Amino acid sequence: MEMSKAELSSAAAAAQQPQELMGAEVLIKSLQAEGVKYIWGYPGGAVLYIYDALYKQDTMQHVLVRHEQAAVHAADGYARATGDVGVALVTSGPGLTNAVTGIATAYMDSIPMVIVSGQVPTAAIGLDAFQECDTVGITRPIVKHNFLVKDVRDLAITMKKAFHVARTGRPGPVVVDIPKDVSFKKTLYAGYPQTVEMRSYNPVKKGHSGQIRKALQLLLAAKRPYIYTGGGVLLSGAEQELRTLVDMLGYPVTNTLMGLGAYPASDRKFLGMLGMHGTIEANNAMQNCDVLLAVGARFDDRVIGNPKHFMSVPDRKIIHVDVDPSSISKRVRVDVPIVGDVKEVLTELIAMIREATARPDAAALEAWWKTIEGWRSRDCLRYDRENTEVIKPQFVVETLWNMTRDADTYITSDVGQHQMWAAQYYRFEESRRWINSGGLGTMGVGIPYAMGIKLAKPDSEVFCITGEGSVQMNIQELATCRQYETPIVICSLNNRYLGMVRQWQEIEYSGRYSHSYMDSLPDFVKLAEAYGHAGMLIEKPQDVEAALREARRIVREERKSVFLDFRTDPTENVFPMVQAGKGITEMLLGAEDL
Repeated sequence: MEMSKAELSSAAAAAQQPQELMGAEVLIKSLQAEGVKYIWGYPGGAVLYIYDALYKQDTMQHVLVRHEQAAVHAADGYARATGDVGVALVTSGPGLTNAVTGIATAYMDSIPMVIVSGQVPTAAIGLDAFQECDTVGITRPIVKHNFLVKDVRDLAITMKKAFHVARTGRPGPVVVDIPKDVSFKKTLYAGYPQTVEMRSYNPVKKGHSGQIRKALQLLLAAKRPYIYTGGGVLLSGAEQELRTLVDMLGYPVTNTLMGLGAYPASDRKFLGMLGMHGTIEANNAMQNCDVLLAVGARFDDRVIGNPKHFMSVPDRKIIHVDVDPSSISKRVRVDVPIVGDVKEVLTELIAMIREATARPDAAALEAWWKTIEGWRSRDCLRYDRENTEVIKPQFVVETLWNMTRDADTYITSDVGQHQMWAAQYYRFEESRRWINSGGLGTMGVGIPYAMGIKLAKPDSEVFCITGEGSVQMNIQELATCRQYETPIVICSLNNRYLGMVRQWQEIEYSGRYSHSYMDSLPDFVKLAEAYGHAGMLIEKPQDVEAALREARRIVREERKSVFLDFRTDPTENVFPMVQAGKGITEMLLGAEDL
């Protein structure tokens, strides 16, 4: 729902005739001034004045979810797909504690969000009042910042600070806790602040030119260069700069799970995802390069495996670009640290390359590429494509990719084997099209992510790749999809197991499948129909493509969500795989390695 220019001007005006407003009305005007279009939430006693103020406006759409966790996930998915700040609204006590998983999920992946929570009246704080909890204390470890607003006069400037902190520097979620009496009390409101100054918060944007020049010298002198990029490229909006840099240098490039789409998967210079379930060529290049340019990535455990193994390479030089100084040399010592916004740093680096007379060593680069192509020739993502008896989960993802590769498509996933298969076999050409939980690894995000994206991108196709375990954690949101007409296609790779748990139990625990088998599953087709959607059971490989085509038709013509229950091979594992404690080149490539 678009806000009119007149309303936006009124909300954002810094100096207007003061008017007496309730705190809840100040909050609404603050959100309007920030350009908020959608709010996901669930009402309760502590936020009823806020909901009453929402009722009286028509510039923002509120989406009533069925669980507060889904509210934050949906706002999170919206933020990941659009780059805007996602907004959620929950009540006090259990409303906030239900939202904690969603807040932590956004925090781990650096997603810009503002979560408004209700609180008991200020006089009751600390007295164990009904539906009271210590919101600031509970959320402190999982937010970029949080605020408790005790004076209604501070509400507008607090909201300005919250949005500023959420979207600048390394983005992240910010919680604003509003006691009920603050939302009720009145104050003179003279307009939303146009600027904000926070003495203790001044994130660096421009990188140090001297450090960038050092990086340039290392890159141009490299014999075996490699460019390793993460979600920071997407968050900074630096995809075009990355593509320009890679194409200018001709160097190999890899993306982390969170960075997929920053560089086109179809380009020969892209080596695929790296890490625990990365490709042979991506992992071997990471370990054997002599100069590594890390951009917007954090060398986490799922990427580099055992740090001692990773750092065992002699004479390798590491350049690390990140907006967050605390991420640099946190797990791996680097040689050239560059603190700054990724887009600005890459822009300056590109300009320096254009001005430089030196060029990469063509002979050395050709030899390096020959080595890489040798690794790539092993086809580490092979699987039994000829099987006509049982559906291979990889086949479902590949079929979906082939059908939608030229369409305006977004892919969400839950967490588990299906997430890794989606990352491996759906070849992303554009950024912000792959929406998943990376850092926290949260099951149940798939449907809320999808419905948040579909609301923002109603003309796009949105697919949720999930498993029968993950999907049940927030399946109640099918009701929200129906109410707000956000039809999506749910592709459940149903292997009757908690698949990733089963895989680890097979490999690490001698096949002792402790509580990982789903002994009782619902009839997902009937369940989807009960929520007013369509469902299909698919049991043969030859029926996969037809089911996907029919699902796309139903979404397009009937405006219903479709639940596709693909009965997949329960014995299939995700390969390649790096076991815990191993180095990234110590990969299991298939059952023959077990």
